Formats: sequence, structure tokens, C-alpha cells
Amino acid sequence: MAIELDNSFTVPVPPEKAWDVLLDVERIAPCMPGASVLSISDDGNEIEGQVKVKLGPLSLTYKGTAKFTGKDQENRTIAIEATGKETRGAGTASANVQASLEPADAGSTLVSIHTSLNVTGRPAQFGRSLLPEVSGKLIAQFASNLEALIASDNAAPEATATPESDGTAADSSGEAAPAAAKPAPAPVMKQEESLNAFKFVVVPVLKRVVPIAAIGAAIAIVIRKVTGRGKKSK
Repeated sequence: MAIELDNSFTVPVPPEKAWDVLLDVERIAPCMPGASVLSISDDGNEIEGQVKVKLGPLSLTYKGTAKFTGKDQENRTIAIEATGKETRGAGTASANVQASLEPADAGSTLVSIHTSLNVTGRPAQFGRSLLPEVSGKLIAQFASNLEALIASDNAAPEATATPESDGTAADSSGEAAPAAAKPAPAPVMKQEESLNAFKFVVVPVLKRVVPIAAIGAAIAIVIRKVTGRGKKSK
């Protein structure tokens, strides 16, 4: 099954810094639920990795490679080709990804992604209507984890630059005064060993099906009441 996907997310750093962050694949891979890097080529253009997917009692693992087919730093565009296969099944996945970085508000970067995806096997049963929703939620979680990772990196230099003290400091009169409070620790990135597809696939389906079922039940009750009244009036 082939499908075209469009997603976007924001990185809380300027484009010139976001470029370096996004190309550090080994570091940011844990931000994507279930993804891990197995090896990277010497030139950094080919990555071997795996993705673990869990759907209730069903667990799937995909292994494959991703290649940077284009890195245009001047125009801040990235092209990637990726292929993967189930380790215990016949399912396959391949994707061509085009990403572009543009300046956004408050010194941040908007990353726009277009993906041409082709999947076979059990994941194809999710259908065209669900894959865009699943990919959107995955990108949102990746962006949230990436933001926490960047915040942690930014907090580290600030912490090392703050001199250690015994909690007191002398004021202008020479008397001891409480030292300034240390900055709060940066948020910890939430890592997941496997992609829990249940919450990305089943839950959205239920959210759509339950209201429809409720409306159907309400209509059925009204029809029963109307027909019941008709019978009584005879």
C-alpha cells in the first residue's frame, strides 16, 4: 500500500543549529518511540537501525537502513531513502523523505516533511485513513522528546557555569545572606522501548466509532418510542 504523508514540527532553536541537531541521528533517534540506531557508516550518510512496534499482544520488529541522498545546507533541505523488513515476518516498508527547515517565531525552526511511504504485511491493514493520524501523533511525540533533549543540553552549560557555594553569600554589610536559588533541572526526555501502536491506532478509532455508535443508539431509541406510541394509539 502506497501513501503520501505531510507532517511538520517545530524545533526550539534557529535553523543553523537545528540543522546540526537533526543530522545527529544517533543522538536524536531515542526521541522517536521504538527507534534505535545499530550502526552508522564512517561518512554518516547510511544508518542501520530498527523499530519495535507493539499492538496489544502483538510485537513486531523492523530492521533496515536509511540513506541520506541529499544534504543541502544552504537551502536547508534533506532527502532520505529508507527500507526495512520484519525480522519475523514478510512485511516490508520503504520511504522517500523530503524535509525542509525554515525560520519560525521566537528563534525556532519549522521542519516540514513529505513522505512517500509504501508498506506491505500486517501494518497495511491499518488502512489509508489511519496512517496519517498515526504518523501525525508520532511526529508530535518525537518533537516533544526532542524539545526536552535540547532543553537538557542547554541547561547543562548553565549548571556548570554556576559556581558551587555553601548556600550563603555575603551582602554589602558583610553579613551572610542566602545564595541565589539554582535553576530548576531540565525536563527528562521520555523514552519508549517500543512504539505502542495501540494508543495511536485503536484509541483514535474508538474515539470516532463510539460517538457514531451513540448517535445510532439514540436514533434507535427514538424510533422505538415513536413506533411504540403508534401501536398504543391503534
